Amino acid sequence: MKKKYDVCGIGNAIMDYEIQVKDTLLAQHGVEKGLMTLVDEIQQAKLIEAFGNQVVKKQSGGSGANTINAISQLGGETFYSCKVANDEDGIRFLSDFNDVGIDTNLDQGTLVDGVTGKCLVMISEDAERTMNTYLGTSSDLSILDINGQAIMDSEYLFMEGYLVSTNNGVNAMKAARKIAKEAGTRISLTFSDPAMVKYFGSNMHEIVDGGLDLLFANMEEAQIFTGAESMDGVIHEIKKIARHFVITQGADGSIVFDGENLLEIAPHKVTAVDTTGAGDMFSGAFLYGITNGLDFKKAGMLASLASSKVVTQYGPRLNKRQMQDIKSASQLE
Repeated sequence: MKKKYDVCGIGNAIMDYEIQVKDTLLAQHGVEKGLMTLVDEIQQAKLIEAFGNQVVKKQSGGSGANTINAISQLGGETFYSCKVANDEDGIRFLSDFNDVGIDTNLDQGTLVDGVTGKCLVMISEDAERTMNTYLGTSSDLSILDINGQAIMDSEYLFMEGYLVSTNNGVNAMKAARKIAKEAGTRISLTFSDPAMVKYFGSNMHEIVDGGLDLLFANMEEAQIFTGAESMDGVIHEIKKIARHFVITQGADGSIVFDGENLLEIAPHKVTAVDTTGAGDMFSGAFLYGITNGLDFKKAGMLASLASSKVVTQYGPRLNKRQMQDIKSASQLE
């Protein structure tokens, strides 16, 4: 019998502020291009001011939240555990989730005092995204925010790799893993960003070394984690920790391991304007596919198409009409 939820996610709840910048400005302000860097609220405000406050787009974000949103917009049943403050951004985040039918541990009465996390997404002329994130109340996400029943009622637990940057996050992931394992819920994880593997490697190993049912990583993240340089070397090492995995390679497509075979997923050639959320979209579409009757190859094809569409616009999410169009184009309806 199919469970109540396709996927239960845990991760940060962030409002994205997207700004177009030149690489020279990133270098001038000591910002490491292409990575997510944690900053405090004052540092973030100074950067926004320095870049002229040219906000291209503001919308709900967070890696795991983007993935869960994609699953829901495709028609999947989802739950998300996170933490936001009782401020303008937190109320908007909750409203956005309610609008697309995502169940959550949040309601108006549980929003806490403080500041909802914000991510300054700096988009370079080559469409690469660089993120400076102030976690705000997300840094307080803990075991107390995990809904064990939702995990037990889900086909997959999906954990956002960014959580390894705090001790609270690591402990919440461990607790969620334990519940999932005991309930027979399959465990999936995204590395989220090269910086999480590079700077919080020991925390990431604590989560990964117990074994995963499904891992999402881009090639750079996989290389850093495994220490291997070649694709063959990366695959050999990743097989030791994950029964199934996806390694994305941007414009070069992706590699999917279905437990027996390596599957090459072709890319879609597009003109990218913003790569923010491409990996999140891939994970969401792929998880939707494998929990709704698609094999790994077809799920990869759906995910490839969806991620190619999201990079042609600003922001990490597509609306329901766009997602339904992608399903139709993939001949999945």
